[in-house]
Amino acid sequence: MTATFVFNEINFDDHEQVVFASEPKSGLKAIIAVHNTNLGPAMGGCRMWNYASEAEAVRDVLRLSRGMTYKNAVAGLPIGGGKSVIIGNPKTDKTPALFEALGVALERLGGRYVTAEDIGTSPADMANVAHKTKYVAGLGDRGDPSPFTALGCFVGAQAAVRHHLKRDSMEGLTVALQGLGHVGYDYARRLHAAGAKLIVTDIDQAALQRAQEELNAEVVAVDAIYDVEADIYAPCALGATVNPDTLTRLKAKIIAGAANNQLATAEMGVACREKGILYAPDFVINAGGIIKVCYEYLNTPEDGMDAHVRRIADTLAEVFTRADAEGLPTSVVADRIAEAKFKQ
Repeated sequence: MTATFVFNEINFDDHEQVVFASEPKSGLKAIIAVHNTNLGPAMGGCRMWNYASEAEAVRDVLRLSRGMTYKNAVAGLPIGGGKSVIIGNPKTDKTPALFEALGVALERLGGRYVTAEDIGTSPADMANVAHKTKYVAGLGDRGDPSPFTALGCFVGAQAAVRHHLKRDSMEGLTVALQGLGHVGYDYARRLHAAGAKLIVTDIDQAALQRAQEELNAEVVAVDAIYDVEADIYAPCALGATVNPDTLTRLKAKIIAGAANNQLATAEMGVACREKGILYAPDFVINAGGIIKVCYEYLNTPEDGMDAHVRRIADTLAEVFTRADAEGLPTSVVADRIAEAKFKQ
C-alpha cells in the first residue's frame, strides 16, 4: 500500500492525520484516522473487524472518521471527528496486551484523538486501553449510552412524523424496524409505548421472541422487511440498507433509524426525495450516544444531557424545513449544517 493510495481514497476528504500502529508482540495492527479537530479533539469509537485487506480497513476508517466529524458538529459538541480500527477477529484475536498496545499508540498522539467502544470492542477492552492512556471515553462506569441513542432516534422520528405526516402522535403508525440490538430494542420499546405497531426482523431469534412477547411485535424474515407496508422504516443494524435494490421495494414514507451510513451512496438521498420519502439523516438522528459519551469524558454536568439529546428533534425539524425550502435532499442539508460549524 502506498501513500498515494491513501491520499486518493474517495473518503480521504482532507483528513488531518492517518496513523498506522503496529506492535509485533501483541499482534496489533491498527489504523487511527483523525479527520478534523477544528472544534476540539477528535472523538470516535474503535472498531475491531476481520477485514479482508488493509485497503478495506483504510476505506472503512476514513469513512467512519469523516462521519464522526459531521455527527459531532451537528450535535453541537466541542469535539472533532476521528475513528480507529483494529484488523483482527474480535472473537479470537483479543488480548489485554492488544488493547494496551493501542493505548500506547493513542498516548503518542497526545490527545488529538479520544477513542471509545464500537463494533467488535467493549467497555472491558476500553479499560485495557485506559491502562496506557487517558484518551479513552465510555468506559462503562457511568452507564450504557445505548438508551440515549434510542431516545434521539425516537424524538427524531416524532419530528419526522410531525413534518411529513402532519401528526403529533405515533398512535396507530406502523414501523418496520430492522435490528433489535441494544439501541434497536430500546427504540422499539419507546415506539411501542407511544402506540406504534411494530414489524421487526433480526438474525437473533431470542431478540425476536422477546419483541413478540413484550412489544406485541410481528416478525418477518430478514429480507422481507423492505416489503412491509409501513409508515416508518427504521434501520438499526448494518449500514447501506438504503440502496437501489431496496429503495424500489420500500413502501415507508419516512426513514428514521439508528444505523450508521444508511445510504449506500450519496445519490440515494436524491432518490429518497424523488420518491417522496423523508429521510432523517443518520448522523443527526443517532447522535444521542456520542452526546452522552462526550458529556462523561469532558465531565460536563449531566443535568443538561437529556435536553441536549432531545434537541435532535429541533435539528431535524430545521433540516426538513430547509430541504423543502431549498429543494434539496435532507442528506445534503444536514451536511451543510455540519460543515458550517466545523469548516474554518
